Amino acid sequence: METEKKPASAVSDIGAWAMNVVSSVGLIMANKQLMSPSGYAFVFATTLTGFHFSMTALIGMVSNATGYSTKKHVPLWELLWFSVVANTSITGMNLSLMLNSVGFYQISKLSMIPVVCVMEWILHGKHYSSKVKIAVIVVVVGVGVCTVTDVKVNAQGFLCACVAVLSTSLQQISIGSLQKKYSIGSFELLSQTAPIQALSLLLLGPFIDYYISGKLLASYKFSSPAIYSAI
Repeated sequence: METEKKPASAVSDIGAWAMNVVSSVGLIMANKQLMSPSGYAFVFATTLTGFHFSMTALIGMVSNATGYSTKKHVPLWELLWFSVVANTSITGMNLSLMLNSVGFYQISKLSMIPVVCVMEWILHGKHYSSKVKIAVIVVVVGVGVCTVTDVKVNAQGFLCACVAVLSTSLQQISIGSLQKKYSIGSFELLSQTAPIQALSLLLLGPFIDYYISGKLLASYKFSSPAIYSAI
């Protein structure tokens, strides 16, 4: 019986990994096409993040209403703190994708591995084995080489990438802490923070985007493909 379960479990894991890879790559390419000057030139990355979290909040509300997920109590101040970190994370990632090449964007995401390790060591006193340290050093060297040799890196894009990496690393650590503290799943936590994130980003997003791009959201001419990509 156990031998029958193992192959089924392996197939399920492979399917989940494959879906994760396909969806992640598809999302990155769709966002790049939407924000790229050669694509739909939607240079409002912060507002775009607000659109995404609006859809996430809607899905969370439907999930809670249908009983698919349950709402667990998390103090409002902790939800607000997490929302600020998460907003900075995803906005920084979208800005990094908009301002940098896809290759540099992906390389910068790899640098989160050593950053998370350092943050966990500082915040929680976590220690790692020699094998893990060697693996992290290899990642750091690889990221450094790719960063130096990427001729498309610019100062603004590099700064956004740094902010994205630091905030995303802190977000990953915060997720684990909140899940352990309140025995809450990642989807349940997201369904509670998504409305806060959506509201704050939709209110502040147009102003932040104007400061970065010098363009007004109201002046953008939406097309059907651009709307589909944004949603």
